[in-house]
Amino acid sequence: MSHYSHHVFFCCNQRDSGDICCNNHGAHRIRDHARQQIRALGLAGEGKVRINQSGCLDRCTLGPVLVIYPEEVWYTYVDESDVDEIIEEHIRNGRVVERLRI
Repeated sequence: MSHYSHHVFFCCNQRDSGDICCNNHGAHRIRDHARQQIRALGLAGEGKVRINQSGCLDRCTLGPVLVIYPEEVWYTYVDESDVDEIIEEHIRNGRVVERLRI
């Protein structure tokens, strides 16, 4: 059994070479927003939801990206409203947000 019901990893990689990377699209800022939303909804903590940043998830050309475990569902997003939709639909209601799925 997992320690969390959902474990969300945001790629926050920054490439020094100038190549495409998730952090060029504000991944750190959006990850912070997701963390705040999860806390505000009372969904953070053991047995609930964990928001983490990761290094490169090697899908930056589709990015920015995040992946949710244990379902292994990958998403892209543009802004906070996309992440709010992922939180509401996927995490709270168990429905994959197909328009953002990669």
